[in-house]
Amino acid sequence: MKIAIIGGGYVGLVSAACFAEFGVEVMVAETDPVRLDRLRAGVMPIYEPGLEELVAANRAAGRLGFTGALDAAIAGAQAVFIAVGTPSRRGGGHADLTYVFAAAEQVLTSLDHPAVLVTKSTVPVGTGRKLAQLAAALRPDLAVEVASNPEFLREGSAIGDFMRPDRVVVGAETEHARSVLRALYRPLNLIETPILMTGLETAELIKYAANAFLAMKVTFINEMADLCEAVGADVHDVARGMGFDGRIGRKFLHPGPGFGGSCFPKDTLALARIAQDARAPSRLTETVVAVNEARKAGLGRRIIDAAGTELRGRRVAVLGLAFKQGTDDMRDSPAIPAIEALAEAGAHIVAYDPAAMEAAKPLLPASVRYAASAPEAIKGAELLVVMTEWNEFRALAPARLAAAMRGRIIVDLRNIFDPAAMRSAGFVYHGVGRGHAPRKIAPQKIELDREVEHG
Repeated sequence: MKIAIIGGGYVGLVSAACFAEFGVEVMVAETDPVRLDRLRAGVMPIYEPGLEELVAANRAAGRLGFTGALDAAIAGAQAVFIAVGTPSRRGGGHADLTYVFAAAEQVLTSLDHPAVLVTKSTVPVGTGRKLAQLAAALRPDLAVEVASNPEFLREGSAIGDFMRPDRVVVGAETEHARSVLRALYRPLNLIETPILMTGLETAELIKYAANAFLAMKVTFINEMADLCEAVGADVHDVARGMGFDGRIGRKFLHPGPGFGGSCFPKDTLALARIAQDARAPSRLTETVVAVNEARKAGLGRRIIDAAGTELRGRRVAVLGLAFKQGTDDMRDSPAIPAIEALAEAGAHIVAYDPAAMEAAKPLLPASVRYAASAPEAIKGAELLVVMTEWNEFRALAPARLAAAMRGRIIVDLRNIFDPAAMRSAGFVYHGVGRGHAPRKIAPQKIELDREVEHG
């Protein structure tokens, strides 16, 4: 079986490598010449554990290839996947479908045989229906069926998510389209993966609903963390107490600086807009967007308040820049507003991230210095801020930190350290939701987007 994937970005590249691992012949069409050259040279354009090895193995086996010629990519393909970007439109929050429809039009114009056109990109409800209408208008001479197959990949564990998914969702209107997608995912039958066959609109909405619900869990536990700090409770015990309830579950109940990355910020805002346009507003989703933005905007003040004194001229070590561990993705990373506030306060910032420093440099103030390692970053620091939960940061022992740092203040926004151990080593430790004694905190002022609030 042969398929084509249009777009060699995060979703397209991971999907291509994993389908090839399933035994499918996959050709990726990539229009960016720089990215195409890197892919052909075996250089991954993104950081994703295990991806480079998987791509290399399947290229060597002859199951995976890259081309800049769309005609060559789709030749003989039974299914053509569209995996291009759908960024938020500036100023509105709606998903920008420019690349999706441009890719679809090129595919439809070039096809010389029947095929299933599949959206892998995250697209608003109704996109598949519009693509079907486009196919009927452009190619009435050809049997082109449209399907939706949303991805549920977590950055940092995307290969495992694809190869061992919780479920596969397929939105299709014909038995032929459903049979093609079933055949592609047949290897998952061995591990009894549920495959949900549904309509186009339903499949598209499942993706947004899932991401919005997970973002809601993250935002809820962050608000509970603030409450824990105010009343002297421990948010980790609160999360465990909640998570033992099978109706709630333990995942995504980890307090932190707020969610970022390529999915949650974009998809929650897009869902709010989709719901508004349908005159069925999702007030919970709107509030999640507003609360998360307020949390990230307040990080700088939180750190400055923890310092207890003016930061001008003081050395601040920042460990972690990516929005989470296991990725170099800086999109909507909480580290960006936090570091901007520290730089504005006059701090001398030395940052380190195992994967994201090159991606971070264009997004952060020019005054930020970058260390070659975590020990180098913390050497001589008066204040340490943990922004990302990389495992190598967890291994930093209190005694080692005390020997390297000039100051004794730690702001741990990921709760990777043991508060008691840090305090025993002489540190003034500030975690998230780990109030060992009740204290008053100023409530965050949340300004809802008026367009979002009133629809």
